[in-house]
Amino acid sequence: MAPEKVIARCMELGINCIAVADHGTVEGGLRTQELAPFPVVVAEEVLTPHGEIMGVFLKESIPTCSSAREAIDRIRAQGGLVCLPHPFDTFRGLRLNVKEIEELVADIDIIEAFNARSPFTRPTTRATAFADKHGIPKCAGSDAHALVEIGNAYVEMPEFSDKEGYLKALARGRIQGFRSNPLVHFHSLWAKLRSAF
Repeated sequence: MAPEKVIARCMELGINCIAVADHGTVEGGLRTQELAPFPVVVAEEVLTPHGEIMGVFLKESIPTCSSAREAIDRIRAQGGLVCLPHPFDTFRGLRLNVKEIEELVADIDIIEAFNARSPFTRPTTRATAFADKHGIPKCAGSDAHALVEIGNAYVEMPEFSDKEGYLKALARGRIQGFRSNPLVHFHSLWAKLRSAF
């Protein structure tokens, strides 16, 4: 999605802050941050052999990593926050067992407790319980791959000015939203086919 279209959709919906977390790059987030009349948090979903680790408040893209630990170290090297996006999603979650995820807990700043693209409720329940058990702030994501998905999931939270303020505001936030129609996954499939050809 073009940053200009994302911004226009946010303005239409009354969204006054977004996180842009593209796969494998921060370029879209940086461009959106330049153009938007509201705060934009630059993030990236970093692919590892075990699934995705999200870096939040990044300045540079992080390449595909050889391990979850390496992704975390690269995020930390930029002064970013570490988020586990849809960690227990049956189809897209981390391919680590609970013990292995527990070993990463000291380095996890945020858990995505609700992802609008996750079709089942169990991943949300597990992510919420995991975050609560370890005192980790919870976030929500529309995981929007199409304009119509923007705003499907969000957190109502106080304003913030930096990453420390973001974590404090997130801890006081309230997750809202609804699950996207499963047919939205065809947007992603169509985009992959288009770029392949």
